[in-house]
Amino acid sequence: MAGAGMAAAAAWGPCWRWGRTAVSSGFHRGLSTVLARKPERAPRWLPACRQKTSVSFLRRPDLPKLAFKRLKGKSPGVIFIPGYISNMNGTKALAIEEFCKSLGHAYIRFDYSGVGNSEGNLQECTVGRWRKDVLSIIDDLAEGPQVKKDIEMKGVWSMPSKYSEDGVYHIQYSFIKEAEYHCLLHSPIPVNCPVRLLHGMKDDIVPWHTSLQVADRVVSTDVDVILRKHSDHRMKEKADIQLLVYTIDDLIDKLSTVVN
Repeated sequence: MAGAGMAAAAAWGPCWRWGRTAVSSGFHRGLSTVLARKPERAPRWLPACRQKTSVSFLRRPDLPKLAFKRLKGKSPGVIFIPGYISNMNGTKALAIEEFCKSLGHAYIRFDYSGVGNSEGNLQECTVGRWRKDVLSIIDDLAEGPQVKKDIEMKGVWSMPSKYSEDGVYHIQYSFIKEAEYHCLLHSPIPVNCPVRLLHGMKDDIVPWHTSLQVADRVVSTDVDVILRKHSDHRMKEKADIQLLVYTIDDLIDKLSTVVN
């Protein structure tokens, strides 16, 4: 599952170009128009093509330092918010960075506390703490407009997962209990910006119907749900990433049109 909203951060330094589709289609095209076109050449996901960006740390009083990488650039920018126990060096995070470089847009990617290069103990992390991490990145780094009984006894839930190197995620009961304070589907979600929800119908972790529920709860009238029939939870295939990047490009154009 992937979500795209609007944000701003900072970016420049093209490494390769996405071709006519992403660079010169203009500010008034729709996503369907973008997807109907083919780039002059396919995007390259090769590390050799990347320009290295040094890791920086956001220092916060009484909170773990957050590792991040930022590209200065024009607004609107993009902030990549990782998934559960994912770091900022994943396929989607790097692909979006290259896209932002090619157009000169701002971009920030970061690690949650307790994950990757950030400080903190993963076993002590909660949804609330990671929410604070996201808000810290937005407030302190971004610029401009910018998204049980058995468990109680054991104290930890071992969830089998093909996405973990160990074949299982060990989730603290405190993490699950604290997450109850952040449930959103019981009432309207006060988000008024354009929202795009991308979801693979082969997702075996989060049912794609959840995206429909989120779309129904978001108060914004500009909400699209895009389902990919053969995509899984991570949506890491080339076609998935291409769709994600094109969707972000469409949102950037939409926001730029509103601002101008």
